[in-house]
Amino acid sequence: MKLVSFLHAGRPCWGAATDAGIVDLGRRLPQFGSVTAFLEGGDAALQQARAVLHGAAPDHALDGVRLQLPIPAPRKIFCIGVNYAHRNAEYKDGSDLPKYPSIFMRVPDSFVGHGSALLQPHESQQLDYEGEIGMVIGRGGRRIAREHALHHIAGLTCINEGTIRDWVHHAKFNVTQGKNFHASGAIGPWLVTADEFPQGYGALRVQTRVNGEARQDGNTAHLMFDFAYLIAYLSTFTTLEAGDVIATGTPTGAGIRFDPPRFLRPGDVVEVEVSGVGILRNMVEQEP
Repeated sequence: MKLVSFLHAGRPCWGAATDAGIVDLGRRLPQFGSVTAFLEGGDAALQQARAVLHGAAPDHALDGVRLQLPIPAPRKIFCIGVNYAHRNAEYKDGSDLPKYPSIFMRVPDSFVGHGSALLQPHESQQLDYEGEIGMVIGRGGRRIAREHALHHIAGLTCINEGTIRDWVHHAKFNVTQGKNFHASGAIGPWLVTADEFPQGYGALRVQTRVNGEARQDGNTAHLMFDFAYLIAYLSTFTTLEAGDVIATGTPTGAGIRFDPPRFLRPGDVVEVEVSGVGILRNMVEQEP
């Protein structure tokens, strides 16, 4: 099931995207006021939604609504840095593979939904792309055992974890500034529920294209810290909740790594494609 959050006639709604269009589940399941509330309902809610979707006619065309983040206001957004083994070598610093994951946080308004503009800010010309697979938590918990961790995944989405590169280096011990510029990244177009991945998450492909040109191509088989490890590790120091988002890392090929660097410019179109999920597409605009 592809869960979407969207605006229709200025009103926030949620539902499921099908080949024919969007079915408004918020209208049909009013006990769930949002995708997050729906995820909190667990398997019982998912079964209700399947029953409602069976034979339901779409309420809206996909291009007749404005897609929002699949989870419009996630409580927590975790980002994992340098998680593909080849990326550690990309730094050319001779360091060994890390023992623990690198983690930083992002705020929700640093992301936009599918089809909305990524904004190049006035303060920098170094807006960069980072295509990633996003995990969304369904069943929360603290100190989740690794062997049970995958059962806590609600589903997957596409993420462009956009970065303002020069602002990443403003301080010695953090990257927060460069990772949280308004509308510098994107999430979407939807959340594909975990039952759509019966093969598991060990061989998922993530690709990034800029104006149709392939820039990144990675596979979760090369992750240093897999999905189960990340959930177990993060839940050691914080309680994971339904709707929390985990950006699982980007493969090699970000713009900063070219010589000379190839940063995004207004008019560029960025696509992030994840196998089993779909394509997240955004155009870059200069911030007004």
